Amino acid sequence: MKPKLCVISGSRAEYGLMRNVLFPLKKSKLINLQFIITGSHLSSKHGKTIGEIESDSIKIDKKIEILSDDDSSIGIADSISKSIEITSRALTKLNPDMILVLGDRYEIFAVSTAAMILNIPISHIHGGEITEAAIDEAIRHSLTKMSYFHFVTTEVYKKRVIQLGEDPKRVFFVGGLGIDSIENTSLLTRKQLEKKFNVKLNKTFL
Repeated sequence: MKPKLCVISGSRAEYGLMRNVLFPLKKSKLINLQFIITGSHLSSKHGKTIGEIESDSIKIDKKIEILSDDDSSIGIADSISKSIEITSRALTKLNPDMILVLGDRYEIFAVSTAAMILNIPISHIHGGEITEAAIDEAIRHSLTKMSYFHFVTTEVYKKRVIQLGEDPKRVFFVGGLGIDSIENTSLLTRKQLEKKFNVKLNKTFL
């Protein structure tokens, strides 16, 4: 039986990076891919970006609605507690062998907390980074300590994750997923650019 890998996404920004991983995983014959969405993907106030995921033809196994109109600290704390409760039940039902998460959002912190308590191994992308004077850094380092595998974007971040006490054998320098997005972007020619914006470009322009 193929292992089940559950990818979890909570925001458009993080999904934009994660989709570069999702597409190969979707085609892989080595795993069964599961996908959970939460956070702003399901919030009208925050753009409700589930449509972008559906247009990518990624099968969604569970939708976890947690956000309210209250963006205060207590509102966020309520969303975290709600997410842990609902995600615990969802993960128990899906029974993945591992979850894969990216970043430092509190939605990802909540689902990872549920996975940790359920003894489901966690793989984390973008650990070891620094965000001074923001809650993101505390969440990111907490995710590092929860996780079993670590996929970092620079050697500096790899060193920092190891300094946090993680086994060097489980920390992998893989580079930034945003680079894949850039490489896969179709660029306009000069003529196409002129036509699109109805301007005439000189030999040099800024």
